[in-house]
Amino acid sequence: MEPLYETTIPCICCETPFTTSKVRPSFKKATHVDSDFCGHYSNGINPDFYVVRVCPSCGYAFTENGFESLTQEQKERYFEKIGTHWNGKGLDFSGERTAEQAMVSYKLALMAGQATGVKDRVIAGILHHIAWLYRYEDNQEQERRFLKYALEAYISVYETEGVSLNNTKLMYLIGELNRRIGENNEAIKWYSRIVNDKRITDAAMIRASREQWQLIREEMEEERLGKRKDQSSSHTMNSA
Repeated sequence: MEPLYETTIPCICCETPFTTSKVRPSFKKATHVDSDFCGHYSNGINPDFYVVRVCPSCGYAFTENGFESLTQEQKERYFEKIGTHWNGKGLDFSGERTAEQAMVSYKLALMAGQATGVKDRVIAGILHHIAWLYRYEDNQEQERRFLKYALEAYISVYETEGVSLNNTKLMYLIGELNRRIGENNEAIKWYSRIVNDKRITDAAMIRASREQWQLIREEMEEERLGKRKDQSSSHTMNSA
């Protein structure tokens, strides 16, 4: 069985039907998952490459979690900012996608989403996925850049939606992305909120928060011991 199959859907912007590829559920199992939920796959097909659908007629790019339909005003905003300048010649997002095509699809979705006003949560997810794509390429500088963007967007979502019990995963992600960009003190604040709030009952997120909090402690202890060792070596050399 082929990992990809094609489906025809209408563009929610220009209404033109187009073909897009999807990954069969049996091929979506990751070999391992990073602490911020980035999946890694060994079967040659990365499902993250096929999340975004790109209309070849008008260039509107969208995910399943975005809008189900657009208002006339949203369509006009898209065409004013992007659609009238769209030239998809040479771009084909059907069939198997390369890492480069996947990256283009997400950045198109980011621009389209910002132009039409999709929810902050969707924008945050797109930014986070772009960071993952850079992680697959081991481009640490760009990964960190987009993790920062995603973090800002997740914080905006948290502040907009308010504190609710179903936001535990969101709180964990804010903590974890802070940890990944080196903001350990901020990360600990978010982990501790989850661990210490008795109203939170999400066992998986409580456990993950404890594990990442402990990881920070261990890393900080290793750094402290390393500095002490360096200072001791320096003192020995000076004494000599």
